[in-house]
Amino acid sequence: VQIVESGGGLVQPGGSLRLSCAASGFTFDSYPMGWYRQAPGKERELVALISSAGDMTNYPNSVKGRFTISRDNVKNTVPLQMNSLKPEDTAVYYCNALRFYRTDSPRLGSWGQGTQVTVSS
Repeated sequence: VQIVESGGGLVQPGGSLRLSCAASGFTFDSYPMGWYRQAPGKERELVALISSAGDMTNYPNSVKGRFTISRDNVKNTVPLQMNSLKPEDTAVYYCNALRFYRTDSPRLGSWGQGTQVTVSS
């Protein structure tokens, strides 16, 4: 499993960013995908989950209505559109494949380098 995240950066509160995840090394369209984040001093948390076919998504309340996950099963990519960003969204964002469509599912691969998102004025 190989995952490469990109698209992070510095954005002002209320702004938007679009993250991208490129995946390879496994049968991409057979597995759910998730975006996670880890803020300094905090545990890594799942912020968006999408089913293998892309017909189901799940978000925690903290990002619901602001983040949108999608997937392209031809290009093997998983974009995460983040709108109305808040300072508390500041974190390193990671993408990974999951074994099951469950928020507590074990991941398929190891963690990549992630992409830093900083929300600050």
